[in-house]
Amino acid sequence: MSSRTEAAPGYRARRTLPLRVELVRQLTRRRTLVMAGVLAALPFVLLTAFAIGREPGSRNGALTLMDTATASGANFAAVNLFVSAGFLLVIPVALFCGDTVASEASWSSLRYLLAAPVPRARLLASKLAVGLGLSLAAMLLLPLVALAVGTAAYGWGPLELPTGGALDAGTAAQRLVVVVAYLFVSQLVTAGLAFWLSTRTDAPLGAVGGAVGLTIVGNVLDAVTALGHWRDFLPAHWQFAWADVVQPRPEWSGTIQGAVLSVTYALVLFALAFRGFARKDVVS
Repeated sequence: MSSRTEAAPGYRARRTLPLRVELVRQLTRRRTLVMAGVLAALPFVLLTAFAIGREPGSRNGALTLMDTATASGANFAAVNLFVSAGFLLVIPVALFCGDTVASEASWSSLRYLLAAPVPRARLLASKLAVGLGLSLAAMLLLPLVALAVGTAAYGWGPLELPTGGALDAGTAAQRLVVVVAYLFVSQLVTAGLAFWLSTRTDAPLGAVGGAVGLTIVGNVLDAVTALGHWRDFLPAHWQFAWADVVQPRPEWSGTIQGAVLSVTYALVLFALAFRGFARKDVVS
């Protein structure tokens, strides 16, 4: 008897679990809609805060990005990115990448997907691609809504810099696109952590919370100046390197180092996720 297993007529592994199907499934989930609502609401919350409070201004003669929030729509969008980069934007990445596999296990549907049969690598690739796509969409949603709200409230104009000078509106828009791209790349570490944990546990909250918790630990360690140059190996150390891009003469060294570090960690974590899941005994 031949030990070779023949595939069913017409079966093509690459056609199983199409990205379109997985994307529709994830888009229609309540947590996706709630996360989109939270991100879209942040610009309105800040707009209200500036409206009922006093106008932002310099403190002790030193201007910050927050102090220029009402100068133009571009400034308002940059401030929204600044206040959300450290924590808020971490949540959708951890949610979309950490909930994706673990939720199937918690619903006891993961084994049925694999019995369809969907190859394990194909299943992970589809879920990872959709998770990263939704994470990028979340990061685009916030600045786009903020730019629209800020322009309606404060007008379309140049991006005024706290250090002096300004970037014209066209250049400012291009720099903000670069900032969003860098923020997405810098969050790949969180995505990798969440995705790896999602393949190791049947509890979605554990995967999402674990990724967010480890990200917070990284931020805490980066604040420990006694670590010296060891902090250069922490992704959190480079999370605001994008500020050097929003200058009359952009400085790229920090963003390049941060991007390389983040991609390196992410690739290792993604590889661990695929390797571990390929050998995992799936019973859920």
